[in-house]
Amino acid sequence: MKRTLLVMVAVLVAAVMFFFGATAGAMDSKMTGKTGYTRSESDLRAGMRKLWEEHIVYTRGYIISALAGMDDTGKVAERLLKNQDDIGNAIKPVYGEDAGKKLAALLRDHILIAADIVAAAKAGDNNGVAAGQKRWTGNADDIAVFLASANPNWKLQDLKDMLYKHLALTTTEVVSRLKKDWAADIAAYDEGHDHMLMFADMLSDGIVKQFPAKFTK
Repeated sequence: MKRTLLVMVAVLVAAVMFFFGATAGAMDSKMTGKTGYTRSESDLRAGMRKLWEEHIVYTRGYIISALAGMDDTGKVAERLLKNQDDIGNAIKPVYGEDAGKKLAALLRDHILIAADIVAAAKAGDNNGVAAGQKRWTGNADDIAVFLASANPNWKLQDLKDMLYKHLALTTTEVVSRLKKDWAADIAAYDEGHDHMLMFADMLSDGIVKQFPAKFTK
């Protein structure tokens, strides 16, 4: 009886693991068109997602703290800027030291410009917001051009579209919080979070296509 029970439990556990594994694989293939990944490719995708998820999470943290005038604003900004360095460091093994530093510098500008926009919006300085938005879009163009030049699988217009949407959703967060429209604020963040993960996957897919030999095992 005891042996029969153990066999039943083992079969049940195996069935549950198969179900969740198959479900996760189906969801991933629906998003990317792929049905499976090598271990090295999965590690790349997971690492890239973590970095860009931190980008969106700490950006939101900064928006909340800065608009509310909280004491942790400076520390949140430091952590957010560190994330840009981490993203730059992540591409160095593939694209080299100079490319990693260049990307980190561009992303740091992205954050510093965003901080200026938040400050202007909080102060009701519409001219400052407009000027900041123009600089922000120009910086997004610079990031897109840099990435497109590094990898032919990252199309310039696709990169611009993804980055512009990120800017638009982040702006909606700021405006919604200033208006105390919490529902719109949360909706913009949720959409922006999903969008950032899509961006991370797009970058990972491009790297794998450019360097397939690195991801065959």
